[in-house]
Amino acid sequence: MATIKHLSSKNSNYAAAESYLTFQHNEYTGLPILDEKGRPKLRDSYLLDTLECGESSFAMACLIANRKYSKNGRREDVKTHHYIISFDPKDAVENDLTMERAQALGLQFCKDNFPGHPAIVCTHPDGHNSAGNIHVHIVIGSLRVRTVERQPFMDKPCDWEAGKKHRCTSAMLRHLRVAVMEMCEQADLNQINLLEAQGDHVSEREYWAQRRGQRRLDHANAKLAAEGQQPTQTVYQTELDKLRKQIYAVLNKTTTFEEFSALLMQEHGIAVKESRGRLSYCPPGRTKFITAKKLSKKLEKEQVLTALSQNIQLAAIIQPSSEKKPDKIRKLVDIQANVAAGKGIGYERWAKKFNLKRWSQTLCLLQEKKLLSEDALHQRIAELKTQHDDALAVVKDMDARMVSLKELRGHLVVYRQYKPLAQKLQTVRNPAKFKEQHRAEFAVYEAACAYFKANGLRTLPDLKKLDAEYQTLSSEKNGFYTRYKKAQVELRELRTAQQNVETFFRKEERNYAVPQQEVK
Repeated sequence: MATIKHLSSKNSNYAAAESYLTFQHNEYTGLPILDEKGRPKLRDSYLLDTLECGESSFAMACLIANRKYSKNGRREDVKTHHYIISFDPKDAVENDLTMERAQALGLQFCKDNFPGHPAIVCTHPDGHNSAGNIHVHIVIGSLRVRTVERQPFMDKPCDWEAGKKHRCTSAMLRHLRVAVMEMCEQADLNQINLLEAQGDHVSEREYWAQRRGQRRLDHANAKLAAEGQQPTQTVYQTELDKLRKQIYAVLNKTTTFEEFSALLMQEHGIAVKESRGRLSYCPPGRTKFITAKKLSKKLEKEQVLTALSQNIQLAAIIQPSSEKKPDKIRKLVDIQANVAAGKGIGYERWAKKFNLKRWSQTLCLLQEKKLLSEDALHQRIAELKTQHDDALAVVKDMDARMVSLKELRGHLVVYRQYKPLAQKLQTVRNPAKFKEQHRAEFAVYEAACAYFKANGLRTLPDLKKLDAEYQTLSSEKNGFYTRYKKAQVELRELRTAQQNVETFFRKEERNYAVPQQEVK
């Protein structure tokens, strides 16, 4: 799913935009990362092109345009607009999206939607979240340097005349979202409907708050691990994320709006109000309500009422199934240790009933599996461990082979697609100019040729045979994965039962040891 984001900058240093795209920067402070000699470090991988700059650099082209039209002289003027198109991480594997292909898409997108503006188009292989999503940065000077042909999405003369500034209006953003969707559809890439809000709304501020909080938490957990302590929390949650989860938890178990609002206040102290057909939520410790639009599309009035009506319809179906579902075998609790740690008599009564229920479940499981001796239980656990590890090893091996086939298929498709272009290069009058015009296409074609050479493929395989082999591996992998999951579930149950047996007999030994000490 490709998304597009817009940022504007009032920085008069136009070279800073190119510096950010080509050099490594600290993602939290925005400062450049320096090497041992105090020089900025280049990014490991990127592709960069400029448009509408002529023989000048992007910064010089923008400064010349400013001087020519006497614009952008004030401090509060927007100097550049920054658009970021982020592709779905799965596109790299499933749809053969490469950096070169993304760069070609970004260049065409910039030509179609920002004609006449000096621009930098730069592709990076990964984002801040390390999800593997290829993304394209398009930085344009706010001033148009030439008059362009009017396009359907341009509604005022300032949108196509030279010397006018770019306007990032809501209508323009809507057009750009549609353009991204059309681009992904034509390129056979994953895409969602960008014109409708999808799920949780995470603002730029909340995103970076989560990133900084996770970084602090990871640092604290590393210290605990070094001291031999077990961390109690591994994932950092922002206050808004906690609020969403609390509302979702209540929404999933209520059937009327009155019950929903009452239970939110009762369990979490969250107030709900409706104003002009819109819902707002106020968690404890705040006086200002937060609109549902800032939290999630799912928490707006229409979606909440739809979810409540669905809960009414499914209540009759969900309840019987939850009653028939057997409880998972859980570990016995150490009553004496917890009481010694300060637990009260109420906890001791609950724990005795809890242990009695879990011990009866353990005995029923061992009788059902006919594992009534300790040796038989140990032997069965060892057998399951072998089955589990063997099936997991086969699944991982097949996964690796499927990834290799997917990569080979992607290069094969690219090779066949651009081979006529490479053949045409031999016959054109000006090969250098022709190759420059199709630089992105030749880059992916040469990458495919290099892959074949590196893997010793002199005769290319048939595409249909590759697809058939991939499907065969996929079906075999599903079979082994089913065995792996079945062994994993049974192994987890028997290990818990084994621990319960050991805990029970240790308790019995302690009970017999106490009277002997009293006699002495």
